[in-house]
Amino acid sequence: MNPAPSLNSNMYHVYLLRSKKNGTFYIGYSNDVVRRLNEHNSGLIGYTKKYRPWEIVYYESFVSLEDAKKREKSLKYFGKAYTSLKLRIKESLNTREGAG
Repeated sequence: MNPAPSLNSNMYHVYLLRSKKNGTFYIGYSNDVVRRLNEHNSGLIGYTKKYRPWEIVYYESFVSLEDAKKREKSLKYFGKAYTSLKLRIKESLNTREGAG
């Protein structure tokens, strides 16, 4: 799945990827989600290289880089935010390939 081509590069996006290989999740941010997904799938990102290929299962957009960084950090390091997100998108996670 490719994200909508209308993703504005003047915005910042926090994204949730899922490995099609083993269902592992990865959270990151970028001003270009399509480019970043291609980098992950090309093996250019160290941590995600061994779990390729990846698919985008969710993203949020922000005007502020600082807001995107804060949201990414809250999802990565605060379990309640991450758990809440997974519950909110439960059906989306169940309809895609991989583990939920």
